[in-house]
Amino acid sequence: MSTTRTVRPGGSIQAALDEAGPGATILLAAGEYPGNVWIRHDGVTLCGEGAVLLPGPGLRPDVPGLHDAGEDVVSGVVAHGVRDVTVAGLTVRGFSGAGVYAHSVTGLAVRDVTAVDNAVWGVYVREGTGCEVLRCRASGSQYGGVAVSFCGRGEALIEGNETFANAFGVFVDNSSGVRVLRNVSHGNAIGLMLLNQTYEGEPDGGVRDCLVAGNDVHGNDLASGGDDPGALGAAGPPISGVGIALIGTERVCVVDNDVHDNHPSGESVMGAAFVMGSSKGWGGDDAVANHVLWNRVTGNTPLDYQLGVDLGLQTFAGNVAAKGEPGEAVGWRP
Repeated sequence: MSTTRTVRPGGSIQAALDEAGPGATILLAAGEYPGNVWIRHDGVTLCGEGAVLLPGPGLRPDVPGLHDAGEDVVSGVVAHGVRDVTVAGLTVRGFSGAGVYAHSVTGLAVRDVTAVDNAVWGVYVREGTGCEVLRCRASGSQYGGVAVSFCGRGEALIEGNETFANAFGVFVDNSSGVRVLRNVSHGNAIGLMLLNQTYEGEPDGGVRDCLVAGNDVHGNDLASGGDDPGALGAAGPPISGVGIALIGTERVCVVDNDVHDNHPSGESVMGAAFVMGSSKGWGGDDAVANHVLWNRVTGNTPLDYQLGVDLGLQTFAGNVAAKGEPGEAVGWRP
């Protein structure tokens, strides 16, 4: 029999989670809750409209750490190796890691969460299956606002979110079967990025069989990358002014997106608002069998599109753009 508990400011969320056990619903009253939270039972729901999690004296040192980060990096809500977890209605602010970090979770739902000014990631899902990130707002992170990483055939759904002031608004990193639908991504260095790249010591990569549809991607004008460890997107290549990028993807459909008014403010390895390219030089693959249909890519500088792929291995139809490379690409019209 499931248990429902209510926690009020001054109470311990962690104690409520641990005592209630599997299948519990933890309701948070409005107010501030210093400290981080570790969900370590299956079937848990943690929700609380008006509740704000922030760093404070309640930080726990035994919570699983953020992948590839130092021991002193702390995430707000952490779920690791569990099933059927829901995090809903919270604000998670100012942590040195991710706002919400889920590793090896099956059946994750993150809904109506605001992740703001968390240093590394907003909502970060890694090596999971069956996850969804819905109607969240993610801003002010050094890397991704919403990211799914190495989820294989994870079948993730990223829908209805707003991402801004990050290096990557939405980042699909070596994950397949992902649906990126009806998000608004603005004021990042790059709005939506799908990247197939093999990393030493990491699981197999690949970005296959994804759908990117109905997104509004505009005004992405920040600059990321560089050697300064505190910079936006540090250690990555310089990127600025990019709306959507497909790098080394296979069988990805990009349909009915608005990509407009994206302008670089710094150096960028990508020269347009809509970019397709190979990741073979980084241990990935050439982009093949992608479908790019009925997108509106307008008002961007220096170019609307840049297609660094074998055009004969893709399908383009009904796209609107004023200027691009190559200039006479089939399926693109002013």
